[in-house]
Amino acid sequence: MTTAEKTEFAERYGPWAVIAGGSEGVGAEFATGLAERGINVVLLARRQAALDQVAAAIRDDTGVEVRTVAVDLAEDDAVAAIVAATDDLDVGLLMYCAGADPNYRPFLAEPIASALSMVQRNCVVPMRLCHHFAGPMVARGAGSIVLVSSGGGLVGAPNMVAYGATKAFDMVMAEALWAELHEQGVDVLGLVLGLTDTPALRRLMVERGRSASVDDPVPGAASAATVAAGAIANLGNGPTWIAGDDVRAGFEHLGAMSRNDAVRLMVQVAGDTMGDDTKGAES
Repeated sequence: MTTAEKTEFAERYGPWAVIAGGSEGVGAEFATGLAERGINVVLLARRQAALDQVAAAIRDDTGVEVRTVAVDLAEDDAVAAIVAATDDLDVGLLMYCAGADPNYRPFLAEPIASALSMVQRNCVVPMRLCHHFAGPMVARGAGSIVLVSSGGGLVGAPNMVAYGATKAFDMVMAEALWAELHEQGVDVLGLVLGLTDTPALRRLMVERGRSASVDDPVPGAASAATVAAGAIANLGNGPTWIAGDDVRAGFEHLGAMSRNDAVRLMVQVAGDTMGDDTKGAES
């Protein structure tokens, strides 16, 4: 990317970007990619130490400004904390990359609080942040919103009742926002992930005995860096961008079936892969 192209990119999507889930994986790679293009970043996640590590690397490598906000996105006061931390900034891009489900268990096997927490984190908070940040973007006629969804939201399936429903919500919300905002200069993108090699997924695979070390790549998974680079390259190609051949194939295959048949297929697949308990951990 030339200096002129970086300047144009920063003018359209900067000067600041807010990245929820910015402490590792796709969110951290996305933040780094924006910083390399001259955009200052606000990183949101629960763990301050992890945020500090990513922030230091971005500052050292790119020289942009970085703020960190340690916040639990499932808490009722999360949005208020984010608004307060960014109130003095001109935010031109919001990227919401949070809300994975490491449990992959039947709906009734978990307390209802777990499902409600996921709805708060995956639906309520991103909707409120979109409403807060989109207005100023429309006013200036430029900006972008990226909502990360998942192949788990394509059709109902066992062990992903709350997760799949919330990711379907995110997918449709991104499409609907694009329909309303793209003519006003705001690029909205629903980023649909498949199996993605992230630190969180590696930790989960080790925890459940499916990998020997967190240093081992996840077989068949897309890299977080590749997914983030693809999302940045496709900001203007909304409303939806599908990251990964597995999800693209799923879209095509399931899209050719009736909804009833698609759900029955997912029930069969779940029964054939009962040992594969990392579903829903990709984002």
